[in-house]
Amino acid sequence: MKQLTTYSLVIIATFFFIGCTPETGGKTAKSKVKLPTIDLTHWKVTIPTAGPNGKAMEVSPPEIFDFANNEALKPFMYPDSTDGSIVFHAFPASTTANTKYSRSELREQMVSGSNSTNWTFADGGYLRGKLSVPQISKGEDGKYHRTIVMQIHGRLTNEQRDKIGAKDNNAPPILKIYWDKGYVRVKTKILKDRKATDEELLHKEAWGDDYGHTFEKYVGHGKFTLEVKVEEGKMSVGLNGVEWKKYAGKDIERWGIFENYFKAGNYLQTRDEGAYAMVKYYELEVKH
Repeated sequence: MKQLTTYSLVIIATFFFIGCTPETGGKTAKSKVKLPTIDLTHWKVTIPTAGPNGKAMEVSPPEIFDFANNEALKPFMYPDSTDGSIVFHAFPASTTANTKYSRSELREQMVSGSNSTNWTFADGGYLRGKLSVPQISKGEDGKYHRTIVMQIHGRLTNEQRDKIGAKDNNAPPILKIYWDKGYVRVKTKILKDRKATDEELLHKEAWGDDYGHTFEKYVGHGKFTLEVKVEEGKMSVGLNGVEWKKYAGKDIERWGIFENYFKAGNYLQTRDEGAYAMVKYYELEVKH
């Protein structure tokens, strides 16, 4: 794995209220608030409202830096000055291609404002976030809905896309991390046929879902920390720095054919009427 270098620029949204009250005798008073300090230089956001093309709207740098004052983003991505978090709110609405679910979710951009530069497992990567799911709806069965809070998504290069005649660069996600009824659950992809050729691997149909892994710790609606570490032929997911799920072997090794990017936010896994979820991110960092 290559030496890690942190994206350095910190984008701080300056949100405060200044006003005169009878108690201050006309003097200006500034309330105490916590400011979001998550670096958005290398992230774009997708929200569940229609953009100019009729698909889910996306906002990239530099426009995303002023997310708190962006009228389109305000219902779905906004600062909480009480705890310094960025809130991601989602409900069934507009979707992106290749999915029926809606999201308010960040997508990594190694080159700010561009989706074209991504990384492989040989390059390596690290994602860490402190977050919570303080609010989420329940289904008719009385059980909470679930939402994806982190991902590693695969991507076809232009050459791979053209080779198999795909309509876009989309490839399966090798990692999905869910908030599932108060627990953290991890899902990854496995090969349906380990003898498949490299060209066959480029097709989504070559990959299936594993049985998944649920961490023992109950996180509920409180804060928790997730870490994702990847290097050639290996992937690890950690909860609160204590519990770890490690992946290696043929499936991960052969995944090295794909480019990848990190995702973080709120990808609600239901179309139920009236469903919603709120995910808060207090810290988020990426290293490569």
